[in-house]
Amino acid sequence: MKNLKIFIITGLSGSGKSTAIAAFEDAGFYCVDNMPVALLTSFLKLPIKSSDEIAGLAFVMDLREKNFLSRYKSVFDSIRKTGCDFEIMFLEADEEILLQRFSQTRRHHPLSRGKTLIENIRIEKEQLKDLKTFSDRVINTSRHNVHELKAIISDIAYKSKNISPMKVHMLSFGYKFGIPIDSDLIIDVRFLANPYFKTELRDLDGEDEKVKNFVLKSRHTKTFLKKYLELLDYLMPLYEKEGKAYLTISVGCTGGRHRSVVISEKIFKHLEKAGMRISISHRDVGR
Repeated sequence: MKNLKIFIITGLSGSGKSTAIAAFEDAGFYCVDNMPVALLTSFLKLPIKSSDEIAGLAFVMDLREKNFLSRYKSVFDSIRKTGCDFEIMFLEADEEILLQRFSQTRRHHPLSRGKTLIENIRIEKEQLKDLKTFSDRVINTSRHNVHELKAIISDIAYKSKNISPMKVHMLSFGYKFGIPIDSDLIIDVRFLANPYFKTELRDLDGEDEKVKNFVLKSRHTKTFLKKYLELLDYLMPLYEKEGKAYLTISVGCTGGRHRSVVISEKIFKHLEKAGMRISISHRDVGR
């Protein structure tokens, strides 16, 4: 595990730890919520996955575990001595914000023992003050909504050295058979000349060289591809920065056999050459 980045997410109840672990999971990290601190050393010895399959490891640990306070320091110190790339992230928020969040979610505070909510918040804050000092990074989430906090955590995750790249899938389809429900971006290429109306091309598909030549020689096709590929070159890094793990780009024509296949193949080759982790399929080419 020495070559994997390890994040420990901890801090005050209601500070956004669930949002943080979700952001790490979307970024390709192997995540465990409410991990017992005493099991961490043994867990890190397990052959989970190779480093090229996951971006890193992220664990949420906090006062939900009874022995957390008494054991965390010795466990974390022992892991650091092994040379692992290890970071403790402490999340906190102002008292009035925590009160508001617990009120909105109607959750019980994990320290509920016949005391008021504000008393439990203050007790937890006092119990965790040494851990806050011990942590590598402290984030106050008071002024961030869920989406803003997720973006902050995603940015931290994507700057770690073993980040898993966004997976892109190119999909061609025919509008007559319906729009793919998993599409993120959809481009309609029915404005291009249709090979279907050429008798010698009708029974072929977009993977045939004759169909490719017919579609790609068009002035409109060349102009469209130039502009659309420039747009994708601009968008891809922004989607990755936002923390998107998967992106499906769907290209549609009338039947999904000719134009959409040719164009999706051209986009696929362009993004593959740019280093994107990309796959391609043609949903309706056989219909």
